[in-house]
Amino acid sequence: MNNNLNPERRQMLRLLAVTGASVSIATLSPPVLAANCENDGTPLQFIPKTAPDPDPQNNDLAKYPKCPYCGMGRKQYHHSRHLVHYQDDLADATCSLHCAAIGLALNLDRGPRAIYAADFGAKTDPKPLVNVDGATYLLGSKLPGVMTAQSKVAFASQAAAEAAKAEQGGELGDFDAALKAAYQSMAGDTLMIRKKRAEKRQQGVGHDK
Repeated sequence: MNNNLNPERRQMLRLLAVTGASVSIATLSPPVLAANCENDGTPLQFIPKTAPDPDPQNNDLAKYPKCPYCGMGRKQYHHSRHLVHYQDDLADATCSLHCAAIGLALNLDRGPRAIYAADFGAKTDPKPLVNVDGATYLLGSKLPGVMTAQSKVAFASQAAAEAAKAEQGGELGDFDAALKAAYQSMAGDTLMIRKKRAEKRQQGVGHDK
């Protein structure tokens, strides 16, 4: 075997050796040494660790301040945050659609009761959560992405989404289209995130900075 591959090529080969969100969660999370538990190696290993909450969308930033997959502060990224409310009342509150996509892939046997996204078009701060069933997403616009090179932002109002498209470009779609785009960009986004975090570690800067 050729051992002279450059680090970037070796990283790409490692990504291609496995599929789906298992790549993303392994690469996004820092290594942690922990004792084995009885649920290791099963879907139960990845269940949300917070207590059941029948109304997780209410006061969500106080209850779920950190993204469980990347560790970023959800208050700082209130404009891109998502929240998955599962049928057993467990909640997965993330900083972005990218991390929500990871959670949905890991919890395949847990059905969502509702999924919420920040209304990017709202004028308030922090931006309120809206049910994605009624949201319109703007995909691939000039707006900056969170945990992704391809921006994906949700709007409660289709008219607001159309106005943003006219100004920022991109394409409109529903949540399913946005989720598909998140999975399609996962490998490239993971490489980008790893590179940025390596640079920040060298500079002694944390994730939220």
